[in-house]
Amino acid sequence: MATLEAPRIVTARIDYDDSYTMARFLATGGYEGLRKALTMFPEDVALEVDEASLLGRGGAGFPAGRKWSMLRRAPVSYLVVNGDESEPATFKDHLLLERDPNGIIEGIIISAYALQVSQVFFFVRGEFALGLERVQQAVNDAYEHGALGSKIFGSNFSLDIVVHPGAGAYICGDETALLEALEGKRGFPRIKPPFFPAVNGLYGEPTVVNNVETMANIPWIVLNGGEAFAALGAGRSKGTRLFALAGRVKNPGVFEVEMVKNTFRDLIYDPALGGGLLDGHTIKAFIPGGVSAPWFGPDMLDTPLGQDEVGEKGSMLGSGSVVVFDDTTCVVRASWRITKFFAKESCGQCTPCREGSGWIERIMYRMENGGGRMEDLELLLDLCDNIAPGGGWPPQQTTICPLGPSIPSSVTGAISMFRDEFIQHVHKGGCPFD
Repeated sequence: MATLEAPRIVTARIDYDDSYTMARFLATGGYEGLRKALTMFPEDVALEVDEASLLGRGGAGFPAGRKWSMLRRAPVSYLVVNGDESEPATFKDHLLLERDPNGIIEGIIISAYALQVSQVFFFVRGEFALGLERVQQAVNDAYEHGALGSKIFGSNFSLDIVVHPGAGAYICGDETALLEALEGKRGFPRIKPPFFPAVNGLYGEPTVVNNVETMANIPWIVLNGGEAFAALGAGRSKGTRLFALAGRVKNPGVFEVEMVKNTFRDLIYDPALGGGLLDGHTIKAFIPGGVSAPWFGPDMLDTPLGQDEVGEKGSMLGSGSVVVFDDTTCVVRASWRITKFFAKESCGQCTPCREGSGWIERIMYRMENGGGRMEDLELLLDLCDNIAPGGGWPPQQTTICPLGPSIPSSVTGAISMFRDEFIQHVHKGGCPFD
């Protein structure tokens, strides 16, 4: 069974019906972390986050404290918060935006104080209408409460936050594409180097970009200490993490669990979490970290929920999205729909991504809908090898951002694990699951 004794750090107040209001926020310890931070030196606040070993929760898993320390020797101009969660079946940030926007804002203010920036841009996916509304209200309430604006809570620290609705592009989840969008341009990822945000970020100035869930952890770390956070989890994966569980499970949803101490089996089967598969079906495969991650088979269920532990098995925790397929799932259809999403969301800058995604999607569509040929299997693998040579993980970078090399993972994974199913599609002249 899952280890559920760990404290709920970012979901502590979401069970209240009015969890998103300022009244409930203040009644449950809101701004206590900020008040404590303002009594500390900014460097000491940053040190607590560094000591916590908080890995960024946006997908890349880069330590937040280390990201901040890279800029500690030179002034940081901006803090940008990435709320453009667009990975299919990923809805953990969406939950926080709707259910605890004030907690995110507190984390942002503390982070801005640690970095000594006076301007924050909060980029929120435009389709999150309710979340966007509540975030803006939380910002307005923070100004009224004295937690934003000039001389916060009587200190010498001042800060302004601008909430910026995104236009709904998946590619803006990439931090450099997000910065382009903030500057009023098309969301095209920038080439790195030289455009690392820490060096040449928003408006050409040094910029820190952090994820929504990362920010939500900061108040707890300041109140309880980085050492207390680091005592949870194991290895490099410290603390708790939100996992968005979707697919053929009884209880799909967002769950906060301690990292490493729990496994995918715990997440999927524990009655307090996923509750097992629907109608007594058996697991066929699962995606461990968003649809851009390589698939796992049932033999990987006991893999710990840790960054390195999953990476050593050839995939990633990524966005924290776990999608479960059971024995009724057509893997050809699943991988085709994933490829279709990437083909639609490609920004078009790079040839392997722009052309390759469309070619793969058309072949997958043909196979799922009765026009598949035996030679299509090798053709698909050849196309995938051209986009991400060698097919290993992490993939070789052939495009400006990771979207392109992520495209083949679902197709190559499906073919390697379920080649017979592809062959059945060819021989039957369509999907055998219909």
